[in-house]
Amino acid sequence: MRRSTRLLTPLAAIAALGIAIAVPAAANAGGYGGGPGGSGGPGHGGPGGGHGSADDQTLLQYAKDTWRSMDAMTVKATGLPADNITGDLTKASAETSPTNIGGYLWSTVAARDLGIIDRDDARARLAATLKTLGTLERHQGSGMFYNWYSPSTGAKLTSWPEDGSTVHPFLSTVDNGWLAAALRVVGNADPSLKKQAGALYSSMDFSWFHDKAAAASKPGIDPALGLNRGGFWDAPPGDGCTVPGDYTGSGTTVYYTCHWYDTTVSEARIATYVGIANGQIPAKDYYGTYRTMPDQGCDFGWQEQKPTGVTRDYNGTKVYEGTYSYDGMQLVPAWGGSMFEALMPDLFVPEAQWGPRSWGVNHPATVKAQIHHGLDEAGYGYWGFSPASDPAGGYREYGVDAIGMQSDGYTSDEERTDVDLGYEGCRDATNPTPAFGDGVVTPHAAFLALPYDKKAALTNLDGIKNTLGAYGPGGFYDAVAVKSDRVAERYLSLDQSMIMAAIFNELGHDKLKSYFADRAFEKAVRPVVAAQVFGSKLG
Repeated sequence: MRRSTRLLTPLAAIAALGIAIAVPAAANAGGYGGGPGGSGGPGHGGPGGGHGSADDQTLLQYAKDTWRSMDAMTVKATGLPADNITGDLTKASAETSPTNIGGYLWSTVAARDLGIIDRDDARARLAATLKTLGTLERHQGSGMFYNWYSPSTGAKLTSWPEDGSTVHPFLSTVDNGWLAAALRVVGNADPSLKKQAGALYSSMDFSWFHDKAAAASKPGIDPALGLNRGGFWDAPPGDGCTVPGDYTGSGTTVYYTCHWYDTTVSEARIATYVGIANGQIPAKDYYGTYRTMPDQGCDFGWQEQKPTGVTRDYNGTKVYEGTYSYDGMQLVPAWGGSMFEALMPDLFVPEAQWGPRSWGVNHPATVKAQIHHGLDEAGYGYWGFSPASDPAGGYREYGVDAIGMQSDGYTSDEERTDVDLGYEGCRDATNPTPAFGDGVVTPHAAFLALPYDKKAALTNLDGIKNTLGAYGPGGFYDAVAVKSDRVAERYLSLDQSMIMAAIFNELGHDKLKSYFADRAFEKAVRPVVAAQVFGSKLG
């Protein structure tokens, strides 16, 4: 779901870890409908939550400004947004991805329902995008979209616009997951477009990504479970690791990434949810991902810290429910300890409500950990660490290292200060209490925290805007280094679309979740989420 392989971002390019998916065959396979399902996560509709409150007026203004950047980076003739645009809203990039397109679709619905644009304008925009999607070149067997297109023509990219280097067309699991999510939203948000959006959605077959035998090679995971690959090429890319395969028995060989999405707290779980709802991946495989790596001597002694946990049985499937310790809490870590890995899927799926013994504890713990790191542990004065533009140039993964599984993973400052707590009996601690440098915060991470600590999020955002000055004509700039006050003065369509989604849920009482998680989706997905019990504790 992210940038190019040059701007390595977790969704499309990170060959780290992630997620798998599954669902009952009877669950409305290939379609959606039946009206809104349950939503209403924590933090919504509480005291002071009326639309007339000062806080909500502030959020509405943020949405209006953010929409300005989304509008500026979108080619009107095609309805396709650019991947990014300069801070003055004058120069947009010449590439887009399925996630970018999906983000524009759900942002348009949000802008409509928030009263920023009228219904006719929204319908025209959505219809233009859907029409173009119907003309884009796709992988014939799976119906999946390639990872890079020209926003001005819709042509599949085979060379990179900025430097002419070769692009090997790739089909990304998670990027297609986000586009599918957006198509569900559009179909349920505008009945006049339901048939058009539904046809595109139904043509996407996530079983092409799903390796039913994957867990057999994963220590600590039930060998009967499957996992999703990161994606595939329809022709060998010529370099890097690939695995030839044909998971659907179609008779067509494709070339898979060598990694699976095999961690639970990952943005890639959106593909898992969609696969479950479509009947394209077995429901039991929801339990096939790692909460933490298992505690098996020193075999996994490379991970950030030694986990604690118990093994639980979910209808015959045994799962090690491990957690990490941080600031008196227990939580299931993401691979890099970033906010969007943990909370972006929560924009669409009412995870905290459906899983009160899992996500209902882990999400607020993640937010609390991010705040603790920024304000107390690192002393930045601000918080919100997630992959974003690097104020020094380019793009980087940022996170809270201590709550990321990768021991040398995402860091929170420009200096890449690594926390190494060691691993009992396997690895000595080399830097357990480091001095942090120039911390980099990204506003979208604070917006993702709205359901779990609205007051802290708004205070943080106010400081980023008014003290650090990281705000422009299209809303919050993508990132800011808090000590040097250096700002990444550009807008990324993905990050802006997360902001639009978060504000829409907050002001609209989880309306985006209702559009996505309709009754058919809830029937298929909620049971596996509800059964899950993490070892998370808020402390």
